[in-house]
Amino acid sequence: MTVEWKPFEREIRASGACSVCGVDEAGRGPLAGPVYAAAVILPDGLVIEGLNDSKKLSEKKREELFPLICAQAVSYSIAFADEKEIDTYNILQATYLAMRRAVEGLTVPADYVLVDGNRMPPLAVPGETIIKGDAVCQSIAAASILAKVSRDRFMLEMDAKYPQYAFAQHKGYGTKAHYEALRTYGPSPIHRMTFLKKMH
Repeated sequence: MTVEWKPFEREIRASGACSVCGVDEAGRGPLAGPVYAAAVILPDGLVIEGLNDSKKLSEKKREELFPLICAQAVSYSIAFADEKEIDTYNILQATYLAMRRAVEGLTVPADYVLVDGNRMPPLAVPGETIIKGDAVCQSIAAASILAKVSRDRFMLEMDAKYPQYAFAQHKGYGTKAHYEALRTYGPSPIHRMTFLKKMH
């Protein structure tokens, strides 16, 4: 099933921008691990078969699309803000930080940015937000997959390091099993302490 993408990028290019970049994040809600962000500039006219909002795709499909996006993008960048930065600045500011790092990490600089959601991070590049952008804008959907897959891979590494929390199963989200592990073992070094304050 091919998604009917809205022509955001083409319209912006028509008004004078050269490299239009989609930006999305993954991992705002979990109790552990970093928040990831990705920035992707796709070539004009490219259609990536099977691309969709990362939340609508299976883990297997996201893993298949990841190298295709990386290979076909004009430029892409993946960045994160870790749990200590989340605890220091709060999750919104840490998300902005990850997004800024992703945009600044592009080898081909973006001159316009399309950000998923309704809040614009403070960037040196002009841009706009698109609500549910990962479902209607192809470059944001591509960014959502890069951010989600990168974060999931990190949490799998952390599962090997801290097996008692079963991060491979829930990727750090607050499941019943995760809360039980926290009550038994206490927090790990990658837990977000500000997210555990409500725990009794």
